[in-house]
Amino acid sequence: MSSYTLIGKHEKDSRANRDGYCTAMVDLMDQNEKIVHIDCDLENCIDVKLIRKAHNDRVFNAGIAEANAVGVASGMAASGLIPFVHSFGCFASRRVFDQAFLSAGYSEWPVHIIGSDPGVTAAFNGATHMPFEDCALYLSVPNATVIDSADYAQTYALTHKLADIPTLTYMRLIRKGFTTVYADGSDFEIGKGVTLRESDKDVVTIIASGIMVDKALQAEEALKEQGIAARVIDMHTWKPIDEELIIKAAKETGAIVTAENHQVGCGLGSQVANVLIKNCLVPQEFVGIQNRFGQVGPQDFLEKEYNLMPEDIVAAAKKAIARK
Repeated sequence: MSSYTLIGKHEKDSRANRDGYCTAMVDLMDQNEKIVHIDCDLENCIDVKLIRKAHNDRVFNAGIAEANAVGVASGMAASGLIPFVHSFGCFASRRVFDQAFLSAGYSEWPVHIIGSDPGVTAAFNGATHMPFEDCALYLSVPNATVIDSADYAQTYALTHKLADIPTLTYMRLIRKGFTTVYADGSDFEIGKGVTLRESDKDVVTIIASGIMVDKALQAEEALKEQGIAARVIDMHTWKPIDEELIIKAAKETGAIVTAENHQVGCGLGSQVANVLIKNCLVPQEFVGIQNRFGQVGPQDFLEKEYNLMPEDIVAAAKKAIARK
């Protein structure tokens, strides 16, 4: 069961989100000697020194050879180990996909891949390093688990849960600056979304993940000021997606908006649409990347450029309501 405390003050955290992952890994390694971490020459970028300080003998640097890293991880898993592999999201998805699909996915080994700097959070790393399609690749792998974490507390909690999954997983996470959504100590269940705001007067549901969760909360507040009641759901797990919660929200509010830092045609929005079209067909609007490539720039500029702002969610909510 999920057990969380919503902060929702829209404030930046002083910590780096990557440390939520690394701190959780230290905990996991303390408890289970089979857990290992493999990095692709990006240890400084994700602060792996926290893990090395505690368990240096179980941290491996595969170098700038991401596909080989996943192959090595699959071999480790076949020998009884539980490997976690990190690289930037673009490399952790596009570059390694054949190995992830066959060596880990098809072979049903517990390989846990971490992709950092998803979507616009890649910022000055530029267009080539800006993954808007990373989750789409992993959504296509049978029995894979796909997660988009929002902040330190959620990253910390979900990393712990990944270690118990016996098949391929992919979790994308913000690397550095982020807006705090949850209090430390919050817990989450993989495959179960969490309802953050709701009332019996809700006329639209906003389903978001990752950096878009806080923006969804801001949009709900703006809609409330205009007399429009909106429900907000954090759908941190895209696969397996929480069909029961989506159907409930659709039946009770009659309109859906999805908000994601990802291509809308092959991500959270499409996953939600697949549920709605089979179970409860209601108007749905999509906030996210609309069939575009990435570019260079500060994150706040990119969020505006790609229409990932609270006001974009507000506009989408009004459009979905009008289509009822």
